[in-house]
Amino acid sequence: MSLGSLGALFPGQTVSALTSMLESVNIDSNQNISNSLLTNLKDSKIEELYKKAMVVDGLIIPRDWGEDSFKALAKSGYTGFSASLTSRNLKLALNDMTDWDNRIKTNPDVFIKATTADDFIRAKEENKTAVLYGFQNATMMEKSIKNLDTLYDAGTRWIQLTYNQRNLLGDGSTERTDCGLSDFGLEALDRMNELGIIVDLSHCGRQTTNDGIKFSKSGACFNHSMCEALYKDHPRAKTDEQIKAMADKGGVIGIICLGYMIGPELGTKTTLETYVDHIDHAVKIAGIDHVGVAADFAIQGLEATGATRENWYVPRLTRFKPSYKVQWPPWIPELDQPDRYLQVAKILDKRGYSTGDIEKILGLNWLRYYKDTLKS
Repeated sequence: MSLGSLGALFPGQTVSALTSMLESVNIDSNQNISNSLLTNLKDSKIEELYKKAMVVDGLIIPRDWGEDSFKALAKSGYTGFSASLTSRNLKLALNDMTDWDNRIKTNPDVFIKATTADDFIRAKEENKTAVLYGFQNATMMEKSIKNLDTLYDAGTRWIQLTYNQRNLLGDGSTERTDCGLSDFGLEALDRMNELGIIVDLSHCGRQTTNDGIKFSKSGACFNHSMCEALYKDHPRAKTDEQIKAMADKGGVIGIICLGYMIGPELGTKTTLETYVDHIDHAVKIAGIDHVGVAADFAIQGLEATGATRENWYVPRLTRFKPSYKVQWPPWIPELDQPDRYLQVAKILDKRGYSTGDIEKILGLNWLRYYKDTLKS
């Protein structure tokens, strides 16, 4: 490759500047530049892109947020994230939101409480992190639709209709039955739409997912899921038909970083490349405007939070059904670290994604979706 073609690869840099970059590099008599050099140069451009990009995580578990979490956040490059808060009952949910309100007030140079898409834009402009409150179950509604108003007033902006088990709204992904949304679930869905609360279907059963897409007036999302076409028979995966239907109404699928959700035999058959395979497939089915990223664990990663075979894996063998296919260790190493999405961006770049498309996947698609669904 000539210096002229390098200038095309890195627009805005003069040939003399590129020459300076290459002064200490050995180039053979044919002026061929090593693949490792080109890789390093491209990586530096992706790192520059990543710093400028809107990076939004579709789901972070912020439980036991502490000093290590702040340090990881500083390394992450995140503009914002959806925070999965305690959903056991209304009292605990409100307490958790109050705790986060206090954390945000105590750290105004770090956080912004997000209730609209504009809060993510402001977070990027001010070098802060937007936090969007939500829940991975609707159990904190208890038996009252009116509790949705209480939750909304406290800052709730997304709710997953069910977890794995059945609740009052419908059936979850590992429930024995597959009955879809109940009348109470449809009533809750209507009120969520009226208020501007995002409808998430990540853990919902197949028919509940279909109903959620069909009956929601605004586009529903899968804020942390994966493609059934690439990981067959996993209850948490979404079919091509569901991904397409979700996208047709404006939704987004956040591809989950939790390794054992992506494929079998972590470390051999399932790697970072497999993760990006799910992005590729989702883009093929949904379109480039409807795919994002999502962790589904603490911002610093599972290993950094002290997950062990005894305290993490063994309990899940009884907590989840065998269909969940839990593995140990459960992580993909490159994703189990704060700069996980920089590593994803590098692979996307190598696969030929444009700068604009990489930025969409990193966060702009979530931003567009928030603009469409969050009312105030």
